[in-house]
Amino acid sequence: MLLFILKRLAQSFLVMAVVSAISFSLFNFVGDPVNNMVGQDATREQRVEIREKLGLNDPILTQYARFVGNALQGDFGLSYRIRRPVDDLIMERLPATIELVFVSAIIALVFGIGLGVYTGIKRNSWISRAVLSISLVGVSLPTFIIGISLIYLFAVILRWLPSSGRGGTVDLGWWTTSLLTVDGWRSILLPAITLSLFQMTLILRLVRAEMLEVMRTDYIKFARARGLSDRSIHFVHALRNTLVPVITVIGLNIGALIAFSVITETVFQWPGTGLMFIQAVNFVDVPIMAAYLVFVALLFVFINLIVDILYFVVDPRIRLGG
Repeated sequence: MLLFILKRLAQSFLVMAVVSAISFSLFNFVGDPVNNMVGQDATREQRVEIREKLGLNDPILTQYARFVGNALQGDFGLSYRIRRPVDDLIMERLPATIELVFVSAIIALVFGIGLGVYTGIKRNSWISRAVLSISLVGVSLPTFIIGISLIYLFAVILRWLPSSGRGGTVDLGWWTTSLLTVDGWRSILLPAITLSLFQMTLILRLVRAEMLEVMRTDYIKFARARGLSDRSIHFVHALRNTLVPVITVIGLNIGALIAFSVITETVFQWPGTGLMFIQAVNFVDVPIMAAYLVFVALLFVFINLIVDILYFVVDPRIRLGG
């Protein structure tokens, strides 16, 4: 298992090296950093002094080595627009994004797996057909359309839930959470449902397809012949053997929830890292853009590493093949 993990770690380092090179290229190919930091009234001497202070006159390889060294320490410089350290800005916005992704992932997993198992077992019932028909909405409609529709229904017409913002928060010192207040839960429901619909539909349909295939296998027929209960057959024997492809989708979807929460956070003005990234793109705030790319890539790499380890644990064929 150690050799298996070491191979995956080597692949992860290679991916992060490529991402860091792409992030570093933003500083050189997306506008002039000096022009973004000073106004048009700055003199030539001031511009030369800033370039020298930032090390922009150094060779490219030297600049890249400095960028990687600072990134390993969590230092991505100052925001061009806000003039504050980028790592501080990310840490301020990170709790909002993590909580939104956490609630969305729970919704997607609970309803996706539960409805997938039900529609796989009761595939001919009218409830299964209705669930599959409705689930097409989660795949067909863009996220921003779903979000705007939910805002119009629950915030404008029914006035049950707020349309934007994070609501009430509680400062725990090291974390600012909205999950400890009623107002915070009311604010997170609409964006969490919007963000989870696409992922929930994928999990539902994958679990259903795997369940349909597993329920036709010989060992399930043998389990029925032994007189095992339906619950034991469905949730112990059948569901367990659908875990390998489901783990893949779940792992990738959690990373996708973080990466693509940009749209949801923009629609609902949720004060997370996704909204911060969109604002940085509008103002060409390169340090924030570069830090966000590295941050999302690191999350994807970490999640994929966890998924690979779970493969090794769940599927004995991988252990034997290794």
